[in-house]
Amino acid sequence: MSESVDVRMAKAVEAFGRDLGGFRTGRASASLVERVVVEHYGAATPLNQLAGISVPESTLLVIQPYDPGAIAAVEKALNNAQLGMTPAVDGGVIRLRVPSMTEERRKDLVKQMHKRAEEARIEIRNVRRDEQEAAKRAEKDKEIGSDEAHRRLDALQKLTDAKTTEIDKLLASKEREVLES
Repeated sequence: MSESVDVRMAKAVEAFGRDLGGFRTGRASASLVERVVVEHYGAATPLNQLAGISVPESTLLVIQPYDPGAIAAVEKALNNAQLGMTPAVDGGVIRLRVPSMTEERRKDLVKQMHKRAEEARIEIRNVRRDEQEAAKRAEKDKEIGSDEAHRRLDALQKLTDAKTTEIDKLLASKEREVLES
């Protein structure tokens, strides 16, 4: 089994973890806005590269653009991102008040998280499928013996199970956070 399989599966888990950070739990977090793309000087730039993002209170985000001329562009990007929060420009900073979540919204978020978890599991299974095909092809072409092919397939399944379990743990943790906050 090639090392790239482990790396590709780990990247799928890592991407899922980053995606979970974008789910709002009723508490302010810089991850809610850091990936918002701002059109500034003709270039699409992630917000975290244009501004400092701080969390002075559990329900407040403060965004301070490094370039004061970018405030209008940042405000527009935040409005277009449909975060469910209205940016308030206050001098050289933008404040975002994170509203408390309704029970219906929490359940909707959990559904979205489950959908994204399944997408991550599918990514992992696709990597497994590609490697299974490579092992079977190598066995068919007599590059490896059947015992080696079975060892590779067993190791591949164990790795797949481990990465799927990681996704399930991340999902369970974030789900608890969303439902309890």
